[in-house]
Amino acid sequence: MATFQLDVTNEHCPMTFVKTKIELAKLKDGDVLEILLLEGEPLENVPRTSAEQGYKVLRVEPLEGKIHKVSIQK
Repeated sequence: MATFQLDVTNEHCPMTFVKTKIELAKLKDGDVLEILLLEGEPLENVPRTSAEQGYKVLRVEPLEGKIHKVSIQK
């Protein structure tokens, strides 16, 4: 199992999930993608949509300011 990072703090919906989905597709089963995103629409949509598409949302962690880290396993 490997862990990868993706920073979409400079993106807006729907690009936050589009970029997340592209990176998730590259992973092997069991790998984890840690996504940095802003609260609000990205924080609501990325975990929900990932789970709806069959990925496992492991954690949602607040970091500094309005940034959160979402860990998703393929």
